[in-house]
Amino acid sequence: MAEQRRDAGDGRDTGETAARRPGKALERAWRDLVATARRTVSDGLVVGTSGNVSVRVGDTVLVTPTGVPYDRLTPEHVCGVSLDGRRVLGSLVPTSELPMHLAVYRSTDARAVVHTHAVHATAVSTLVTELPLVHYMSAALGGPVRVARYATYGTEKLAENMLRALRDRTACLLQNHGTLAYGATLDQAYDRTAQLEWMCRVWLTASSVPGRTPTLLTEEQVASAGERLKGYGQP
Repeated sequence: MAEQRRDAGDGRDTGETAARRPGKALERAWRDLVATARRTVSDGLVVGTSGNVSVRVGDTVLVTPTGVPYDRLTPEHVCGVSLDGRRVLGSLVPTSELPMHLAVYRSTDARAVVHTHAVHATAVSTLVTELPLVHYMSAALGGPVRVARYATYGTEKLAENMLRALRDRTACLLQNHGTLAYGATLDQAYDRTAQLEWMCRVWLTASSVPGRTPTLLTEEQVASAGERLKGYGQP
């Protein structure tokens, strides 16, 4: 998967290359990451190469490379960095939003992060400072979803603003930009992203009815739903 260099003298892989060759766990994680990235496109959460996905395996963070369409990603395109941002796998440049991803991993127990430019969520991020409590599934994200103040993409300032919005939450909106969600797995991070986009769409749809104002839930009602959600699903 990683870029391979061979010694000109005997044709063997150099020690540096061998050290950079990913193991089975990293190979599986990269396949899952690519599948998740492609899903963001097929489900309409990103256009082209916007948005990015990462997953943490030990102290290595696999992340989508910058400017490469997801349908072109192969095992040879693996892109991995350390928690301090050093490239440790592959030859491609990581996503420009690497500061956001690393900030999440350093500050939370996240094992996966999904960032998108989802249409309805981005629209909502331009209108409010917090997504109104239009649905109890806000509880699945930790409570009312905040909007991180705008900062130029790819900057440490944006990462700082995002962390403030993420306090006690697993997802946030990025003002005039998009969404960010994290989870214990890629599936969970993706599901939270999709749920956030759906709630934003519901609020925008309800708010667009002339002469009517959406009924909102209280934080207490959302918290009560959150308690019930803890036991949701199969044991």
